[in-house]
Amino acid sequence: MDRRNLYRGILIHRPVHRLTNMKKGVLVFLFLPLLTACMDYGPVKEETFDVSSDASDSLDISGKGVFITNEGNFMYGNASLSYYSTTTGKIENEIFARANSEKLGDVAQSMTIRDGIGWIVVNNSGIIFAININTFKELGRITGFTSPRYIHFLSDTKAYVTQLWDKRICIVNPKTFKITGYIDTPMVTGSESTEEMVQYGKYVFTNCWSYNDKILVIDTDKDEVCDSILVGIQPNSIVLDKYNKLWAITDGGYEGDTYGHEAPALYRIDAETHKIEKYFQFSIDDSPSELQLNNTRDTLYFINKSVWRMPVTAEQIPSTPFIKYKSTLFYGLTVSPVSSEVYVADAIDYVQNGMIFRYSPQGIPLDSCRAGIVPGSFCWR
Repeated sequence: MDRRNLYRGILIHRPVHRLTNMKKGVLVFLFLPLLTACMDYGPVKEETFDVSSDASDSLDISGKGVFITNEGNFMYGNASLSYYSTTTGKIENEIFARANSEKLGDVAQSMTIRDGIGWIVVNNSGIIFAININTFKELGRITGFTSPRYIHFLSDTKAYVTQLWDKRICIVNPKTFKITGYIDTPMVTGSESTEEMVQYGKYVFTNCWSYNDKILVIDTDKDEVCDSILVGIQPNSIVLDKYNKLWAITDGGYEGDTYGHEAPALYRIDAETHKIEKYFQFSIDDSPSELQLNNTRDTLYFINKSVWRMPVTAEQIPSTPFIKYKSTLFYGLTVSPVSSEVYVADAIDYVQNGMIFRYSPQGIPLDSCRAGIVPGSFCWR
């Protein structure tokens, strides 16, 4: 399950915890049975890929590019992986299934690359796949999770995996594909979630999103929580800028929630002192998410219906969007670490295959293509 859709009748997976999204869930519930009637869940014919050489020229996706994790629909096992070549401007979908003759699973949450290996976190399947980023072939898998969200590497033999509905953060050994331990967190029943992770020195920060209002600080030498930072209701994403300032966006919950409902906010926190330095408040009806940085880590991007951009030195939230909302459902966001081009995923209606839109650093439309169902996150190769 992903954070923005849990309250769409727990049928999709990214809960925003807002009433408007609960209504959308009812519509999705009506459409999904029709969708599954024409889905093919049988074996997939195995194909050969190699995006590092001319071997994939026939598919026209060789060269540099970005992976797209398509969440699919909760409990329908239709998550998938796409690859967009920035060299050719072409996309190939279902690449994990086609390279391994096996479906990816239920809700592809995130992907991280380390030393030529891509780690795909499949949330509701409770599994993390390791793949060769050139051939897309599986190299191994880690199982035994409750509901994994993100993976963060500390070394070749140690990584953390955050979870939903489990107060423990998993410690894993990527070499052996095993869970080796756990970090207990001070979460209470009903609010067990840890999300994205960023590192400053020996400390890892993680946001506690679902029914919570804290950012935890983990001492990686001791593998234990050593501090927490109180922010607004439901911090959904975090980044660390070039000045070692931690930024967090909260969604504020939803009207009628027993946990609370407040105006969302953007926080700037000093990573050294753990103190909140700035606080930018949104309207009570806003729902900001997907906080990202550009390649020089001096400019913030986020989704709030439209796509917004602001320097990390700004004194206020911008009044004009960077990319305007145009009957779109912007859902995922990334900025190229090479070109600073902006990629936005449009989930459309959470049923059909979503769209990827590419924009110049000035916000000029450059390209678009179809990905899988509910494209949610990006990982640069």
